[in-house]
Amino acid sequence: MTTDNQASSHKQHINDVKLSILDLAPVVVGATPADALRNSLDLAQHAERWGYHRYWVAEHHNMPGIASSATSVVIGYLASGTNKIRLGSGGIMLPNHAPLVIAEQFGTLESLYPGRIDLGLGRAPGSDRRTSLALRKDLNSGEDFPELLAELRAYFDASATSYHAPVRAVPGEGLNIPIYLLGSSDFSARLAGRLGLPFAFASHFSPDYTRIALETYRSSFQPSDTLKEPHVIVGVNAVVADTDEEAAWLGTTMQQQFLNIIRGTTGLVQPPADMEGKWTDRERAGVEQTLKAAVNGSPETVRGQLESFIAQTQADELIITSMIYDHQARLHSYELIAQLAGNAQL
Repeated sequence: MTTDNQASSHKQHINDVKLSILDLAPVVVGATPADALRNSLDLAQHAERWGYHRYWVAEHHNMPGIASSATSVVIGYLASGTNKIRLGSGGIMLPNHAPLVIAEQFGTLESLYPGRIDLGLGRAPGSDRRTSLALRKDLNSGEDFPELLAELRAYFDASATSYHAPVRAVPGEGLNIPIYLLGSSDFSARLAGRLGLPFAFASHFSPDYTRIALETYRSSFQPSDTLKEPHVIVGVNAVVADTDEEAAWLGTTMQQQFLNIIRGTTGLVQPPADMEGKWTDRERAGVEQTLKAAVNGSPETVRGQLESFIAQTQADELIITSMIYDHQARLHSYELIAQLAGNAQL
């Protein structure tokens, strides 16, 4: 299988990289999951017009503020309402599923929307401990991720099966569905490097491991039939508005989301708010540490932040997530980022 790739070069400008979107299908206060999914389709349609490269949705469970738990179903919905933008998972948490089921689901998607489907894979449960047990029955099951990945890839490989094979993925077998490994540490970075697969790092919630993970991936990379040289996608939180002040206000929604994570609570996505008195000094420091790689501000402010981030990571692609309460403001944020890139490399 092959995937898109860019030749290695020193990258420092926003038009040196591809720009993509990671959508968590946010369910905001006063709305429903159905509203969130309709908003996701609207955003995907706009993203296609604005020239974004790909649009991924993520698997999370037992989270009232995220509507993309049935990830492959959501991808099909988005693909049916768009024409050319790549759609995929950022990601499917493979240990939650039988590899055969994922091969069949994504084989079906690729059959319906050929040349547009990506399969991004992670090994975390995408939820809390109790929900993980409901999904997996074994809290240690993520340890067999390499074996599950090998089984999944074999279902896609027509040369590894025959008409007499005991189990085959139909649809799925023989289809060219690019696989991306996702990670927030160096485990999947090392595995992606060894297998010669593209790697997507979750810098949007694990910024402290970005440098280590990317160095691990690049140093361990072995060329494969899939990829001749490393391909790095890095997640970025971004809130862009017409002014720095407006962006800072919109960004308090994201701060509240990460504050809930620190507290171990879940809930709907909250509107912007004055954060004074909402958190302790310790909690504020924790949120700021997690969001230290986030970009926030007017277009010109964000241009500098993004180009500094590109220069530091040498990413081939940025996948941008924007947890903004108001849908129109979220659309505007992504539109401003696309305008920064001038659609030249998108």
